[in-house]
Amino acid sequence: MSRLLAALHDAAPGWVHGYDLMKRTDLMSGTLYPLLIRMAEQDLVESEWQDAAQPGRPQRHAYRLTAKGIALARAVRDDAPLPSGAKSSAA
Repeated sequence: MSRLLAALHDAAPGWVHGYDLMKRTDLMSGTLYPLLIRMAEQDLVESEWQDAAQPGRPQRHAYRLTAKGIALARAVRDDAPLPSGAKSSAA
């Protein structure tokens, strides 16, 4: 999860599409999307559907860290104690 947190933190406060996260983290979709779902359940990430840049293309799911997610990303980056209620797992 640390690579995913770092990639989302680097993009904060902006939104990042799932495919871009796969490229930035080298995580496969079968790893990335379950992590994003768990992170959303823990209120670390929020997501939204965004319209495609080109007409006729499907909408894309985008993700960004919440305030709680930013605090966790900083704690992991700085090797500090985790914010209360935060869970960490390696990926």
